[in-house]
Amino acid sequence: MRYLTEREIAGLRVIITGGSDGKGGGEGPLVVLLHGFGAPGRDLVPLSQVMSVPTGTRFAFPAAPLSLADSFGGGRGFEMFDSRAWWMIDIERFERVLGQLGPRARSGMPNLNDPLLRSLTDDVPAGLAPARTQLLSVLDELERQLHVPPGQMVLGGFSQESMLSLDVALRSERELAGLLLWSSTLICQPEWDPRMASRRGLPILQSHGQQDPLLPFFLAEALRDKLTAAGAAVDFVPFRGAHEIPQAVLRATDAFLHKVLATPQTGHSDHG
Repeated sequence: MRYLTEREIAGLRVIITGGSDGKGGGEGPLVVLLHGFGAPGRDLVPLSQVMSVPTGTRFAFPAAPLSLADSFGGGRGFEMFDSRAWWMIDIERFERVLGQLGPRARSGMPNLNDPLLRSLTDDVPAGLAPARTQLLSVLDELERQLHVPPGQMVLGGFSQESMLSLDVALRSERELAGLLLWSSTLICQPEWDPRMASRRGLPILQSHGQQDPLLPFFLAEALRDKLTAAGAAVDFVPFRGAHEIPQAVLRATDAFLHKVLATPQTGHSDHG
């Protein structure tokens, strides 16, 4: 990619592209995209070259603060490239619970009050609070340095980082034009549920693979239903696939960004 720049912002490496000069210039809207757990910081940067967005749109791609190569050593191949995360995940525990839940999940929508399932959906990761604080600092600096118009920021990410994006939206009053939740899931249920009404009217694009082996599709549906019931404007994009961002999702994302960034938004910080 010819046009991009990299800066250190609030302690994180952030790649910026798009805008009037291809390096974040101008005063157009900003789309902040967060890569998934275990991916390198540059993982989603190529999407900025293939997505159709309103003229002048800038993209920012923060690299998560934690190196999995340092945390896992040689355990899961994370040492082979720049594997990063916002907080650590107990992968073995997650796989064990989903394995026990498997037969019930295949029989239809499991009971969301099942204690086994609640051990996942009620979980508040220990590293979530510091991750949220650091991301909010990054967003503040991006708004300041790039002169983002009020209400013209879209925040989103893939997998773990979509959960962080939703957490930031629910626990802050930041003005957002929209939210992108690619392959997300339901966590922090007791804390998220009462906050969802504060984002009434917020445009959200949520996508999920029906054969996702990592984050079950039925939990994506449960998250969609909760957000919709609270008044968020959710565009749900299911697809026949696994834990990924296929072309169909990118096309839906293009349409979503044109819709929410077509005219200046007042921001969706509190619609209760």
